[in-house]
Amino acid sequence: MSAAKPPPATPVDNQLRRLRFEHGEMTQDALARAVGITRQTIVALEGGRYAPSLELAMRLAHLFGRKVDEVFFWRDGAPPPL
Repeated sequence: MSAAKPPPATPVDNQLRRLRFEHGEMTQDALARAVGITRQTIVALEGGRYAPSLELAMRLAHLFGRKVDEVFFWRDGAPPPL
């Protein structure tokens, strides 16, 4: 029996994996190099364990020709209460 997957650490989700595959099955490494970060950061973003800075979110959205809110969004549709 496999262990349960831990819950995401951030309320922000994203479409990075889908966008990578829509753009010629881009690898995590290629995406990371294109925006100046590490592959491990892409892994953390796609896994919901890391929310990007505004600058990184904008760089990623620009790379895919999307608006930031088309790439990143609140996991439950709205920000969590403060």
